Amino acid sequence: MATLRETRDRIRSVNSTKKITKAQELIATSRITKAQQRVEATQPYAAELRDVMSRLAEASSLDHPMLRERDNAKVAAVLVVTSDRGMCGGYNNNVLKRAHELEEMLTQTGHDVVRYVTGKKGVGYLDFRELEVAGAWTGFSETPTWDGTHDVRHHLIDGFLAGSDDEAKWRDGLNAPEGQPIRGFDQVHVVYTEFESMLSQVPRVQQLLPIEIAYEDDEFNPPGMKESTGDGDISSDMDFEPDPDTLLDALLPQYFSRTLYQIYLESSASELAARRNAMKSATDNATDLVNDLTRIANQARQAQITQEITEIISGAGALSDSGESD
Repeated sequence: MATLRETRDRIRSVNSTKKITKAQELIATSRITKAQQRVEATQPYAAELRDVMSRLAEASSLDHPMLRERDNAKVAAVLVVTSDRGMCGGYNNNVLKRAHELEEMLTQTGHDVVRYVTGKKGVGYLDFRELEVAGAWTGFSETPTWDGTHDVRHHLIDGFLAGSDDEAKWRDGLNAPEGQPIRGFDQVHVVYTEFESMLSQVPRVQQLLPIEIAYEDDEFNPPGMKESTGDGDISSDMDFEPDPDTLLDALLPQYFSRTLYQIYLESSASELAARRNAMKSATDNATDLVNDLTRIANQARQAQITQEITEIISGAGALSDSGESD
């Protein structure tokens, strides 16, 4: 009886968990479509911005701090994009593992690593291991917005423009108190998860700063960028107003910000797909476990009934034998 009671209690517990995992699966499934639509909605702007940057690169001097590879670069910033919630399988573990590999590689090449992280899971991971974090942002992993990622983008731009040789620059606003010195760096790397399909989400590493201008004939495309749908011709004798260098100075921060925002959109779709797959697997496992436990409970109940019948027959036989003996 005790075993049968425990089995039934466990069946109820598994069924309760199954309801939660099924609900999470349905929620993630409904949100993936919206996440994919957000990625696709940025494509036209991305293509046009890429066209403009390519044309400006032909006409300008390309003498800009965000384009210049620094000699003796010694400090590299690493931004790790994780989720705010769990129940998404190996999504966070894979990207954190990739970030650790990147840190080791940068350290071996003589770089000091400055860590930045978005998502509560990444923050908790680094805090638990008592690793120093220069900046952390949370609250927008599933539904990133342009305004919500503003601080991240501008913080990285400010740090890169400050440079590792000038840590005395003072920053205004953002997440740090006014007057707090910014830690400058010479490179910016981002570790995120690229959405390839509903079943495949791959951790990627991309260097965002200094920016590498993509010409029309290049195969390089930032995440989510597609080839231009325009005529594709770059005219070296085009007239720009104002001059190309001034336009490049104004557009480079926008180019960086759009690329980083696209990364957050990719990561959002990847997180939802990973959660949907993990919750579907958990629901299927719960169904199999309930079936197994139900079979065990039925066997235990059958054995109990058989034992009770045997005891009744034995008792009746004993009474019958007792009457005959009298």
